[in-house]
Amino acid sequence: MTLNDSANEGILLVNKERGKTSFHLVYLLRKLTGIKKIGHTGTLDPFATGVMILLIGRNYTKIADQFINDHKIYNASLHLGAATNTFDCDGEITQTSTSIPTLSEIETALCSFQGEVMQTPPMFSAKKINGQKLYNLARKGIEVERQAVQVSLETTLISYNYPTLELSIKCSKGTYIRSIANDLGIALGSFAHLKELVRTECGKYSLKECVDTSSLKDLNFPYRSHLLKIHENL
Repeated sequence: MTLNDSANEGILLVNKERGKTSFHLVYLLRKLTGIKKIGHTGTLDPFATGVMILLIGRNYTKIADQFINDHKIYNASLHLGAATNTFDCDGEITQTSTSIPTLSEIETALCSFQGEVMQTPPMFSAKKINGQKLYNLARKGIEVERQAVQVSLETTLISYNYPTLELSIKCSKGTYIRSIANDLGIALGSFAHLKELVRTECGKYSLKECVDTSSLKDLNFPYRSHLLKIHENL
C-alpha cells in the first residue's frame, strides 16, 4: 500500500521512559513536529518502558488498526512476597507472604502460563464496562465482575533470585502482564507484583530500532531521518 504522505509524516519508534504516560510521547511529538494528528498503537503503563509505535500525520493515524493483532514481547521483573491492589509497583500492598518458592516450584507454575490461557482483566485498567473505565471504579473502591478473555502466552524464565523473578513473555493483544504477575504469585502461594516492565518487541519492530524519549525533548532533533514509511516497511 502506498500513501501520498509528506516528508513530515510516518512511523516513529520510541523507547518510552519510565514515569511518563504514553500520551506524554504524543505531547512531545506535537511540539517537535507541529503536527496535531499523532497517535500510537498501544499504551504502556507509566512505570513501564520500551517500544512505542507512534503514528505521525493523518495518513498514518488512520492505519492504526493494522497493528492491533501484532504480538508483543516483554521482559518482566516480578517482586515475590507481596501483592498490590494495582498488581504493580505503583499500587498499595494488600497481602504479604514469607513463603519462598523453589526454582522447581516456579518452573512448574509457569506451565500454566503457556499457550491459550483465560485471563481476567484487572480492575486497575482502562477497559470499559457499561461505559465506565475500570480504574475509575477501582479508585472509588468499587469492584465489578469482569469476563475472562483468551490470550496466547509464551513465558520463559530468565532468572530467579528471591524476591526477584525475571521473565520473558511473548503475548497476544489484550494481555495484561500485571495480571500474570498477580496470578503467578497466587499460584506460588507467595503473592507477587510487577516491579519493572520493558516492551522489547511490538510486531516486527524491536527496542534496538527506537529513539530515546529524551531525543524528543530537543526541538532540533532530526526526527524525519528516523521515520519509517508504510510502503517501505509493511
